[in-house]
Amino acid sequence: MGLLSSSVSIARYRVDGKIEENVMETIHAGLKQNAITTIEDEYAEVTMGWTPFESNFNPDFEKFTFTFGDFFLFSFRIDKKSVPSKIIQKHVSIEIEKKLKEEGRQFISKNEKKEIRESVTDRLMSQMPSTPNIYDVLWNHEAQRVLFFSTQKAANEELETLFSKSFKLRLIRLFPFTIIESSDSFSDEERDMVLNLAPANVNRGKVVAGDSNE
Repeated sequence: MGLLSSSVSIARYRVDGKIEENVMETIHAGLKQNAITTIEDEYAEVTMGWTPFESNFNPDFEKFTFTFGDFFLFSFRIDKKSVPSKIIQKHVSIEIEKKLKEEGRQFISKNEKKEIRESVTDRLMSQMPSTPNIYDVLWNHEAQRVLFFSTQKAANEELETLFSKSFKLRLIRLFPFTIIESSDSFSDEERDMVLNLAPANVNRGKVVAGDSNE
């Protein structure tokens, strides 16, 4: 789901730090240097990088803009390869039978099976096209806020890592506790009270042994 989808999931971030000089040039350079590669690695299970919002499959930040009004808008693409285990199992069985027949043997060792599985997996991975997953990023540089259009744990973790690498800025996920911790609307005493809250242990409708109305 992305910015223009009919329904969206959004993770909110505060940017720890700010680019003070050459903002446009710095962000442009970070996007270009960490754009997703256009050459697909045959064996890589995961490939990731930035792409323009307007062109998710042509990561050309010279041709496509990343500025929209007062915001920076671009996309984060994660390409994943995976081969279903049943397909691997099928081809491993075929290769084992082939080896046994060619060598006139009745069985093969555990190490041989492992080598066959690794070889089959590598071969199938090289033939398997990757599946792209695209998530939009909306960055308000002045307000030091970022909206990431995904709440998937893995995608958010990868975003935080690549953002730090690209712009030398840290993303802090905004949950109720992190919002309160960084807000000026609370006194130190109020902030400590909230941050020290613990979940209540409430057992509703539980019948305790021996506690009956006879």
